[in-house]
Amino acid sequence: MAITAQEVKKLREITGAGMMDCKKALTEADGDFDKAIEFLRKKGQKLSEKRADRETTEGNVFIKTNDDETQAFLISLTCETDFVSKNEDFQKFGQDIIEKVATEKPADMDALKAIPYEDITIGDKVIEMVGKIGEKIEISHYETLEGEKVVSYVHAGAKLGVLVALKNTGGVDVKEAGRDVAMQIAAMNPVAVDKDGVDSSVVEKEIEIGKETARQEGKPEEMLEKIAQGKLNKFFKESTLLPQAFVKDNKTSIAQYLDSVNKGMTVTEFKRVAIG
Repeated sequence: MAITAQEVKKLREITGAGMMDCKKALTEADGDFDKAIEFLRKKGQKLSEKRADRETTEGNVFIKTNDDETQAFLISLTCETDFVSKNEDFQKFGQDIIEKVATEKPADMDALKAIPYEDITIGDKVIEMVGKIGEKIEISHYETLEGEKVVSYVHAGAKLGVLVALKNTGGVDVKEAGRDVAMQIAAMNPVAVDKDGVDSSVVEKEIEIGKETARQEGKPEEMLEKIAQGKLNKFFKESTLLPQAFVKDNKTSIAQYLDSVNKGMTVTEFKRVAIG
């Protein structure tokens, strides 16, 4: 059957797909809009599978904090090119997702993808967007954080985001301090809040590295354990958050800085997500 320009225009408005794709979909569906939409979604699925091995090293981090600042949500929506990451539809989709996530509070990525979006789900919409935009798109990360106060930070370019949970805030305004700490995490990428949060496998590896380094330096065998422990303590000081030197004042540790804002204030947990 003949497909009119108005029908193609209408399908484009509904789906956002290209003109030729809409015309082909309507032709294949004999003018049935529901079948045409399904055709375009299947096209997106096929394209998604075809590009499954592509790397999505571009994209944006989106963050939403609840009204009382006790919980925050973070997703990264990634794609293949910087050009697509700046696309208006891509940006809107990411913002829509984080708004829905903050409302629905999904338990994990599978639950997130099952959240209704328009007349389908977020997961299906991702597939549809692949067909529409023409390159691989995926929700690469989903993080949520709760605490007495949660502060967020998105680095310039929106390819790196941080969530920080603080306790013992004493009712004072901790946004500036929280942002300072979040920026520290963004820049220094600590492995944990403090030494107690470092995985035992990392500790064992650092001890072995310390021993081997000392051995190669010709240190006596009976001294290796003590030397390795000293190197481990240095690792904790440089690579975990609270003992790290504050980037704005290297004579002060993060723990000391937070304590100066409000006595006893500290970080309980943080999340850091970087794209690329």
